[in-house]
Amino acid sequence: MPATRHPSPSPPNGDQAPEPESWLALTAPIQTLRLDDPLEWLSLGWRDFTRAPGVGLFFGACFFLMGHALLQVFEKAPAYVLALSAGFLLMGPLLCLGLYDVSRQLRTGGKPSLRKALVAWFPTKGTIGIFAGILLILEMLWGRASLIVFAVSFDSLPTAQSTMSAIFSFDNIDFIIGYLIVGAIFAGLIFVTSVIAIPMILDKHTDAISASLTSVRACARNPLTMAIWAALITLLIVIAMLPFFVGLLVIGPVLGHATWHAYRAVIYGSTKPIGRF
Repeated sequence: MPATRHPSPSPPNGDQAPEPESWLALTAPIQTLRLDDPLEWLSLGWRDFTRAPGVGLFFGACFFLMGHALLQVFEKAPAYVLALSAGFLLMGPLLCLGLYDVSRQLRTGGKPSLRKALVAWFPTKGTIGIFAGILLILEMLWGRASLIVFAVSFDSLPTAQSTMSAIFSFDNIDFIIGYLIVGAIFAGLIFVTSVIAIPMILDKHTDAISASLTSVRACARNPLTMAIWAALITLLIVIAMLPFFVGLLVIGPVLGHATWHAYRAVIYGSTKPIGRF
């Protein structure tokens, strides 16, 4: 039987919890999610994308260019690919701030625009900067750990061709396992600390530490649902990257919008928009 959500106290408009300044990391309400909620978030993300396609495609183009930058690094310095992937995982949520704002505008009946989306981070620029610094530290640690795995597995840093041979060769199974373990640990840490943190900063103007700890609490409260959400994000990004990253033009912004709805479901227990939608 699916778990039921327990409604959190909120005023009639459902967008602002009472006394937002008192929303501390250990007191913000966390809802119990259903296992099929991530599919609903994706559906709502697609709906928001189709209602503001111009803004979505702009940010999708940013993701597309990031993908090709990743490809160039793989060809020139493959040892840094995993670290750069981490960097893009950090930049993705920051770019998505504009998409979160679009979803917020659509929900309250506002008229989203690219100009508004591009400046959505201004009111919280200090907190966003601190949060980005925290994620950057994690990214640097990930990059260092990746280089250590390469160093203990090869006599020298491999080329793009030899990296592909190593990945698909069972002769280097120790390298493959170590590389994947390192990536899984740091990707999981980044996901757990940021899955709803940036939308919460945008929505509540809370501090970076409180937002991160609330994100951790959300994952601890709903481990299976959040694991499904992480798996869906990974799967969709991999699919989007296969046809020369073209899929990122659409999948990138859809995931951005969907993340906003994931945040709302975690905090408010509601993804229903105000008005006729």
